[in-house]
Amino acid sequence: MEKDNEKIPRFAYESAISHSDRVNKRLFILCIILIIALLATNVGWVIYESQFEDYVVTQENDDGYNNFIGNDGDIYNGETNDKIPAP
Repeated sequence: MEKDNEKIPRFAYESAISHSDRVNKRLFILCIILIIALLATNVGWVIYESQFEDYVVTQENDDGYNNFIGNDGDIYNGETNDKIPAP
């Protein structure tokens, strides 16, 4: 209990206060940098995703199977959504 009543030298108190002020300033700058980095990465992925275009290809076929050759030359095979009955 006697430690609660001990006095701290003024030099030590001012030193601790100035040290905590420097640490708080550095942490505030770090927070600003992290917020800027967050905004930059979000803008980056929005720009990246906006460069692609989605499109849907619809085809009809009598036997129910479709083949599609894309712009990249790959062949896509798949079943149609609705099979047309053969006459």
